[in-house]
Amino acid sequence: MSMTPALPIITVLCPAAGAASPGSLDRPGGLDKIESRAELRYTDAAGLGDAVDGAQALFLWDFFSPAVEQAWSRTASLEWIHVAAAGVDSLMFDELGRSEVTVTNAQGIFDRPIAEYVLTAILAHAKDFAGNLRHQQRREWAHRETHRVQGRSALIIGTGAIGRETARLLRAVGITVTGAGRTTRTQDPDFGTVLDSAELPRHIGAFDHVVNAAPLTPQTLGLIGEESLAAMRPGAHLINIGRGESVDEPALVRSLQAGHLSGATLDVFEEEPLPQDSPLWDLETVTISAHMSGDVLGWRDALAEQFVHNAERWLEGEPLKNVVDKAKGYVPSSSRPGAAEI
Repeated sequence: MSMTPALPIITVLCPAAGAASPGSLDRPGGLDKIESRAELRYTDAAGLGDAVDGAQALFLWDFFSPAVEQAWSRTASLEWIHVAAAGVDSLMFDELGRSEVTVTNAQGIFDRPIAEYVLTAILAHAKDFAGNLRHQQRREWAHRETHRVQGRSALIIGTGAIGRETARLLRAVGITVTGAGRTTRTQDPDFGTVLDSAELPRHIGAFDHVVNAAPLTPQTLGLIGEESLAAMRPGAHLINIGRGESVDEPALVRSLQAGHLSGATLDVFEEEPLPQDSPLWDLETVTISAHMSGDVLGWRDALAEQFVHNAERWLEGEPLKNVVDKAKGYVPSSSRPGAAEI
């Protein structure tokens, strides 16, 4: 009598649902499309060791959790990890990097929303919307002049998918865009010129707006430090939608307090949530958002659907999409046709 082959096992790491549903999990929707083809094991971080034992695939719906490293001794059968985020810095550790496990990410889901956030930040800064709100709250009629956006310049650090979508959107409103990345080049289709991000202090002073869109890697840790901030054009505007650890926050605070920079729009921070005693909260020239630049309505459904499509490819033995180079920490250009490396 023939035996029915066992289904492959996909473990889904979920966060807790919250105080309203104690003990339950915040599960992604739409995974029922693959339930007939794979055994799905849902777990929280505490139960990951048992749930991943014998599994071939792991879906990190709880994408900031450090639980994978803690459960690594139970992952001997693991072939593939998918992270429901564009950045994989929270996941990577030495044993995973040396392993044969394939890692994929959520590239493509957040590109346009984050680009829209950056454009909005530039427009709001130029038109002093923060000042409008302060005057409104004080019932003050304060007429003043604001700045044009057309003709301004922007340096986008990080030439991956998010940086490219941002470049296209900024160029559409007349902003001159330049990129900064690991590989210098000219005649890039989205940036024109790409400068060497390792030499940021040499170049950063030529731009009105500086946008950090780089993933967190050893090369981008502390990239925008005291020297780069001091070299920025007086009155320049910094936007960080990459990772908080890429910016030296104490140095940024000093630059803003001294009036060297005209403002900063920050969506990511060294510590999140941003501590209540951070001096950034008290600076009128800073706009703070809670790591939400890419989180538009429907983003969770889009993340789950993206995983299902990749899981269907995996189940069919087809090449996976958005494969991360674990040594570099991002999806290289060979995995996204027409793009160039960060």
